[in-house]
Amino acid sequence: MTDRTNSRFAIMNRRSFLATVATGATVAALPKQLLAADKPTLVTSIRSLSNPYHAVWKTGAEAFAQSIGLDHVTLVSEGNSEKGIADIKAMLAKTGGNMVLNSDPNDTPDARPIVEACAKAGAYVVTQWNKPDDLHPKDFNPYYVSHIEFDGVSSGKQIAEILFKTMGGKGGIIALGGQISNTAAIERKKGLEQALAANPDIKLLDFQVANWKSSEAYDLTSNLLTRFGDDVKGIWAANDDMGTGALEALRAESLAGQVPVVGVDGIKAAVDAVRKGEFACTVTSDPFWQGGMGLAIGLAALQKKFDPAKEPPEHREFYGKAVLIAKDNVEDYYKTNIDSHPQLDWSDLWGRVTGPIRA
Repeated sequence: MTDRTNSRFAIMNRRSFLATVATGATVAALPKQLLAADKPTLVTSIRSLSNPYHAVWKTGAEAFAQSIGLDHVTLVSEGNSEKGIADIKAMLAKTGGNMVLNSDPNDTPDARPIVEACAKAGAYVVTQWNKPDDLHPKDFNPYYVSHIEFDGVSSGKQIAEILFKTMGGKGGIIALGGQISNTAAIERKKGLEQALAANPDIKLLDFQVANWKSSEAYDLTSNLLTRFGDDVKGIWAANDDMGTGALEALRAESLAGQVPVVGVDGIKAAVDAVRKGEFACTVTSDPFWQGGMGLAIGLAALQKKFDPAKEPPEHREFYGKAVLIAKDNVEDYYKTNIDSHPQLDWSDLWGRVTGPIRA
């Protein structure tokens, strides 16, 4: 796994790829060299490039691909499961299965047809965030290499506890959730519920689903602020994009900085809000790392640098390391991850594994 050739993967500058964030490749416009039989194609499948989290994910994927000189294609589902699965199957057909897929399935059930199609075509796949509990990489050796998640229960609870502390331990909150059947959304809500159970002086005024989207969160928050008025003392959001939408609604009411917001993902807008005192905290899974490392793990398996079937369980289905960003560390985080040039060793396949996913 620590092949010296891999250890020379180039150190990539996240900013050098920002110019390409808004540009997504489509299956229909594939260059001819993607079909070359001697080189696998690296493929990323994500929900939307309008989401800042997935936009950074794409830059990480491109950074890794460029570091090893392989072609990379981004497939975007735009929240449509059928489109997401169909695009992957079309890519499998175009490459003859000679590809590595790093996929964040649009919804939990989508992972099964994606994995089955890849295994049938002989393509290597890593999934992240979403899969059914009864779908396991070990059942599709060697093609289903790994599944990566970040402990959503822990993150949801952690940001809730910081929100409650910022509020002085009492008062009403509104909460914004992700897609109903999405694994991360379900787990983060469970974490919120655990924190609420331990803090009886905090009242959940309402929980609304904003589907990970800033625009929906803005509208919902505006309506909830009108409905509950001064009773709203804090806002819990299951991701930063919804959190920043809620923040815009607070700004419209001159409440930014007075009603704290929390979220998950560590996008730049949220980090900026932590610096300004408008967000109490955010948690990052580092989508730049996710975008590149999902491909790196899958490619290493394709190149026979390790045998997935011989890896321990914590390398097949694992939690990655998440980092809390709050007032006490936000300036250091900004300097090392946003304002400077972060350095990643793409050959360190398992360096951020924190343990196997709970059954």
